[in-house]
Amino acid sequence: MTNENQTVLITRATSGIGLELAKLFAYDNYNMVLVARDEDRLIEIATELQEMGAGRITIITKNLCIPNAAAEIHHITRQHNIHIDVLVNNAGLGEYGLFSETSIEKELCIIQLNIASMVQLTKLYVKDMLAHDGEGRILQLASVSSYQPSPMMAVYAATKAFVLSFSDAIATELRDTDIKVVSLIPGPTDTDFFRKAGMEHTRAAQDDLEDAEIVALVGYSALIKGEPHAYPPGVWQMTAMSSILPNQNVAKMVEKQMQPVEHR
Repeated sequence: MTNENQTVLITRATSGIGLELAKLFAYDNYNMVLVARDEDRLIEIATELQEMGAGRITIITKNLCIPNAAAEIHHITRQHNIHIDVLVNNAGLGEYGLFSETSIEKELCIIQLNIASMVQLTKLYVKDMLAHDGEGRILQLASVSSYQPSPMMAVYAATKAFVLSFSDAIATELRDTDIKVVSLIPGPTDTDFFRKAGMEHTRAAQDDLEDAEIVALVGYSALIKGEPHAYPPGVWQMTAMSSILPNQNVAKMVEKQMQPVEHR
C-alpha cells in the first residue's frame, strides 16, 4: 500500500502509543485526521506532526465516551470530502479496583469507548472503504489483557477481549478484499494509562514497561504488511501461556500483578 495522498484517522493521538503512531504516519507524509478531547493539545500536536512531514491535518475534538460521537466524526470527514484510507482505533480507558466498589459511570464510559465507539467507527469506515476502492487498513488497539481475565480490571480486560475477537472475525470476513484488519497487542507500556486508571502503585506498573515508541513501530510495521496480529517484544509468550492455561489460573496470576507494591 502506497501512502501517496493517503489519509489516516487516529483516535486519541495526543499521547502514548497513539502519538507515537501519529509520528510514524507523519514521517511517511500521510494526511491526518486527529481525534481527541483536548483541542489545545491537538493543535500543539498537529504543529509538531506538520514539521515532521505530515500532509494536510484535520483535528476533531470529540469525547468517544459519548454515544454517537463516532457517527459525528464520520459525518465531519464526509462533510469535508476526506476519505479515510487507514483507521487507527487507539483510544482506550481503564479503571482499577474491585468491581463491587468501582464507579459504574466510569465503567459504562469504558464500554462505550473501548467497544461501542470502536465498533461504530470500524463499521462506518469499512463501508466507505468497500464503496470507494475496496482498499484500506484498520489498526485496533487490543492488549495482552485480551487473553487474560483480570481481577481489579475486570471491565477493561473484558472490553479488550471483545476488541480482539471482533477484529479477528471481521478480518476473516474481509479476507478476499484489500482491506486488512490488524490487532496491536501490547503488554504493560510506559504511557499515562496506569495513572489514569488509578493503578500506578501496582506491581504491573512497577515492572519493566515497554517503550511506547517500540510498541507503535511494531504495530505500524504489521499494519503496512497487513499482518493480523502485532506482538511487541515478549508479549507473544505471555499470550501463548494465557491461551493454554485455564481462565481461573490466568485470573489468579494476573491478580498478583494487580496487588499494590509495598514501599519500605
